[in-house]
Amino acid sequence: MTENDKLATGDDGLEAYFEAARADTPVPSTELLGRIMADAATQSAARDDSLRQVTVLRQGIFSSLIEAIGGWPTLAGMATAGVVGVWIGFSQPAGLDTVAEQLIGADNTSYLVDLVPAFGSEFEEG
Repeated sequence: MTENDKLATGDDGLEAYFEAARADTPVPSTELLGRIMADAATQSAARDDSLRQVTVLRQGIFSSLIEAIGGWPTLAGMATAGVVGVWIGFSQPAGLDTVAEQLIGADNTSYLVDLVPAFGSEFEEG
């Protein structure tokens, strides 16, 4: 065999050492594993404490109020209902008069009283 053939087949004497290293896998001792787990528990507890402190500091009065209401989805629903209520109250739909007449009765016209007869007068000067 030539020198190149020995290198190609791995028959140069080092292959025996590589095979021995592959066969002998090191196993950590139980003491080492115990120390690793104790350190991990200590680090985890310290991290949980720091996260709790950050959460308490970040939570202000508005975030507490939003959380008490039910979160952002509930707040969005309440805001939408409020805007729609103001919109319907300000610009009454045309069909609402007919529905009100049918519910209250045609002879009672007290709901047709205009409480603000000159609505634009607040915005005029002079």
